[in-house]
Amino acid sequence: MAPIEPSTHLANVRYDIRGALTRRARDLEAEGRPIIKLNIGNPARYGFDTPAHLREAIATHLGDSEAYGHEQGLEEARAAIAEQQRARGARGVEVERIVIGNGVSELIDISLRALLQTGDAVLLPSPDYPLWSAATILNGGTPRYYRCLPQNGHLPDPAEIEALVTPRTRALVLINPNNPTGAVYPRALLEQLVAIAARHRLLLLCDEIYDEILYDDAVFQPLADVAGEVPCVSFGGLSKVHRACGYRIGWMSLSGDPARTAEYRDALQLLAALRLCANATAQWAVLPALQGAPTIHALTAPGGRLHEARRAVIEGVAASDYLQLVAPEGALYAFPAVRADRLPLFDDGDFALRLLERESVLVVPGASFNVPCSRQFRLTLLPPPHDLREVFVRIERVLARMAAGQPAPRMAVAG
Repeated sequence: MAPIEPSTHLANVRYDIRGALTRRARDLEAEGRPIIKLNIGNPARYGFDTPAHLREAIATHLGDSEAYGHEQGLEEARAAIAEQQRARGARGVEVERIVIGNGVSELIDISLRALLQTGDAVLLPSPDYPLWSAATILNGGTPRYYRCLPQNGHLPDPAEIEALVTPRTRALVLINPNNPTGAVYPRALLEQLVAIAARHRLLLLCDEIYDEILYDDAVFQPLADVAGEVPCVSFGGLSKVHRACGYRIGWMSLSGDPARTAEYRDALQLLAALRLCANATAQWAVLPALQGAPTIHALTAPGGRLHEARRAVIEGVAASDYLQLVAPEGALYAFPAVRADRLPLFDDGDFALRLLERESVLVVPGASFNVPCSRQFRLTLLPPPHDLREVFVRIERVLARMAAGQPAPRMAVAG
């Protein structure tokens, strides 16, 4: 019998964070080898607990969670999100302009599905979180990448972004604080990007899932506050700041001129209705998460586990003969680069495979984040600092072997 062929829509879609290297790591674990996994931002897998008051809210409301809910989300939860957004300076935000989803991942897809015609373009950062590229492609759009270069602190050049705009461009995507680089966007830069969106009538889409994960003196500036009447969709959720990835609760908030966004809001409501509703049980955690005392700051302040993990990464790079790094100001990742003067023929995929096969460490190659000719790799800051120090010892061994011209592992990674 003929094989079942997958859709051609998937031809240019990739998600290497859970791709071939991860599958190989699982095979090695099944053989009994312990793997240090630095590929994914999943706090519970590294010993971080969801705050107790979120768990208690869910337990209290289990009996209220057995029916389908409102397609846009629990009204109490949406009211708390709208209040947060207005307090941050967002304009025109009301309960009916909030949609709660099964994580931000679902909402990214819905936001683009409601917007794009086949052949429309979306401006995306390079590096990006690859779901944005995948959702753009799967909804008939074309990604157009603007560079966020390390020599510019991984911040974009507004002139380069504007030069990419065509009559088919519909949206400008920002990720702030950034995954994978940890860059945090200053207000002056956001003002320039909002001006571009206003001139070209673009929808602003801002992934702010790491909004409160900041280090040292970094300051998070919500885009909606800067955007004013310019249409803007801001994304947030419980997964990172509140360490509740498995709850699968994210939200998007539509701000700006209601007259310009009325039809788009109706399209979002229709798509939300088609999937019935988000996880009813976990939505009860939204209000206490947003109105309770912050719990992330003890982890990101000096002496906190995330701050010390970040310190371990910065010191590991500083001690290396081969690495360089723009220190992350926010989020849960670092994005080191291998110096061209030390390894001019460096291949990030070859490096990641060597590191896994020979040193039992799993990272994500930079090319996975839509960076051409990548010399980078992403690692998460979630493991304990002593594990990260050991990781950099192993990384240095692999890079030294590569510099000496030692052959790569023979095992190929299946696609």
